[in-house]
Amino acid sequence: MDHVVGAVPLAESLDERRQLLDVACRALGSRVAAERVVDEAYRRWYRLTDPERVRMTSPRAWLNQAVDEACLTIPAPPWAAEEEWENRPRPPYGEDAEPVEWARLRARALRARPTAAGRQHEITHAVGQACTDQDAGRLRALLASDATAFFDSGGKIRALTRPVRGDEQVARSLLVLLAGQRRVTLRTGSVNGRTGLVARCDDRVAAVLALDIADSLVLQVWAILNPDKLSSWNGPSRG
Repeated sequence: MDHVVGAVPLAESLDERRQLLDVACRALGSRVAAERVVDEAYRRWYRLTDPERVRMTSPRAWLNQAVDEACLTIPAPPWAAEEEWENRPRPPYGEDAEPVEWARLRARALRARPTAAGRQHEITHAVGQACTDQDAGRLRALLASDATAFFDSGGKIRALTRPVRGDEQVARSLLVLLAGQRRVTLRTGSVNGRTGLVARCDDRVAAVLALDIADSLVLQVWAILNPDKLSSWNGPSRG
């Protein structure tokens, strides 16, 4: 099965951000400043057009250059005050990008024939197992033909920027995201009061997936990849 254009394996995205932070931290001597510089590099990345990103032969090299340039030209944290930083303009990502679309699809799931909690658990577990096994055919069989997947990176890591639609495309995107079983593990867990999927990379929660299921098929997949939104999953006690 061919990959969805722009899809990035979770482990690769996390390694990339970690490496950029190391570069910026060595140059600036401040973890806080490094976080801000790296976030700005990703904002520059997401400001590129889709064709520009697709044509990019080495996104990591481009991001490294963006970080290097920021570190050379900004000896101190680049924002004059914390208030200015908090009030900065934010480009839309994930849920904020298409609130009407999210609401419409959520309403569609609520109108569809409900699936019993036990059956929802079974289907979610089966989706997780198909992803772990990288079994495209089995995964597609669990998805509605017009299934949709959303990927909320918060602009903090590289990920798909637009919703993915159709069982084949959704299956492809999930298999790419969750590839690399030696480092990525996938288990069921409680997500928003229902059974969802929790992906760990190197023993840290790196993604949480909520599934809308009706008529025993997955209608929507909501993948939270934003490290800020996952911070509560990775408290001090979890390393």
